[in-house]
Amino acid sequence: MDKSSGDGGNVFLVRLVQVYESFRRAELEAIADLLEFKMDILDYNDDSPFCLVRLPSIQNARALISRTIIAHAIYVLWGSGSDYPSLRTSVREQSAHLWAPFAESSFRFEIDSFRGKRSMKEQRSIIESFSWLPLNGPIVMRGAELTLTVFEDWAAGDQKRRSQEQKPDSESQDPESAIASSSLPRPPQPKRLYLGQLIAESGRSHALAKYDLKKRVYVSTTSFAAEIALVTANMAHAAPGRLLYDPLAGTGSLPVACAHFGAMTCGSDIDGRMIRGKGGRRSVVGNFEQYGFKERWLDGWVSDLTNSPLRGLGDEEATRRAGWLDGIVCDPPYGVREGCKTLGKRREERNAVVEGPVYIDGKLSHLLDGYVPPKKPYSFDAMLDDILEFAAVMLVENGRLAMWVPTANENNIALVTPMHPHLELVSECIQSFNKWSRRLLTYRRLRAGEIDRSTKSRKRTYGTGVTANELNSFRKKYFEGFKPTQS
Repeated sequence: MDKSSGDGGNVFLVRLVQVYESFRRAELEAIADLLEFKMDILDYNDDSPFCLVRLPSIQNARALISRTIIAHAIYVLWGSGSDYPSLRTSVREQSAHLWAPFAESSFRFEIDSFRGKRSMKEQRSIIESFSWLPLNGPIVMRGAELTLTVFEDWAAGDQKRRSQEQKPDSESQDPESAIASSSLPRPPQPKRLYLGQLIAESGRSHALAKYDLKKRVYVSTTSFAAEIALVTANMAHAAPGRLLYDPLAGTGSLPVACAHFGAMTCGSDIDGRMIRGKGGRRSVVGNFEQYGFKERWLDGWVSDLTNSPLRGLGDEEATRRAGWLDGIVCDPPYGVREGCKTLGKRREERNAVVEGPVYIDGKLSHLLDGYVPPKKPYSFDAMLDDILEFAAVMLVENGRLAMWVPTANENNIALVTPMHPHLELVSECIQSFNKWSRRLLTYRRLRAGEIDRSTKSRKRTYGTGVTANELNSFRKKYFEGFKPTQS
């Protein structure tokens, strides 16, 4: 039973992980939207792992953190300040109504210093500075009923300067009085302080250990790392009772992540060998069996978006009505290892081959085991637009498309974001590498009443070449080392 209550109990501190900074806020907002409760972000900065949010209840806080991948835990905020005196004043003024239920409870204190470090003596001094709190229960280091954490947010470089400027004997004194009797300049202190009551920890550590690619039986060079795959599933609203599809499934990294959250999944790939694997455990089905939810993988098949067996309503109003997929996740091939392909024959092959079915030893070639369908070059931009068009037709209202696209980091390279009149861009998150990066674009299928019927999908002009570089500007720039464009 939760002992915290009252109006002050609806402000929480989310202790984020200081990685994938552009993803963290978007993930929290996606989860709150999925779980259908209001969340106000009161304070957030990419440079800090401490995020303040307002939620309707502690139950909502538990639900939020239970799905979050890029966070450690969530806390009821007891107070905040720019220094320890102001923090203690804030705790007295804002959280007094929360103390009574914990008067006889076991408790413990923790210190969490971001970009900082406290000696054991300093930590003890900080904890003892809160001895005025009416906590009369035993101190228990494991399994305490109440865990209070002091969060210190240091500015970059301040901890190093503090270590250089601090007096040798100061760590035996209170942080606020360590230099009170000294004429030396005051050493740098944390720029912001918080005191929070632990509500729940996230399942991050367990999930990352469980889905670690090093432990997965069937992987390839394009398999998605567990952490970023699970975040993608959150962005796509994977959940029980929902059906998500990956049209470029590969070894099934994204469908596995969606299944982790209880969604039913299916997928396809232009290369049937990726779906089938080597059979048994070394296949997409084998990956689902490894994690104990084989029933959440409906099926996999060979196709691409231009030759998909999945169909919408099939009439002129199809893109204005809702489809039947709850979500689509995909990581389109960037065309670096090899050019993007679609099913079909090259122009020269079509001219050289007689139209009609092909027989081998009296049998239709496409029905033989090991058949590999012919492929032709495919414009990368055309593929992105085809994915958006497919999503507009196949997604239910408010259904989500979470799609990865590459881009260069150089300022002279334009960041072209594909758009569709029936899809709203919800978030754009960037994962940077060296000279290039990739973006996770998340779209929402608009409701019928939200679609501007006077706006039609604008068809872009694609490359007219035949080689991989001519059809994929990113691939060309990648192998050119992203050199600045000559003016």
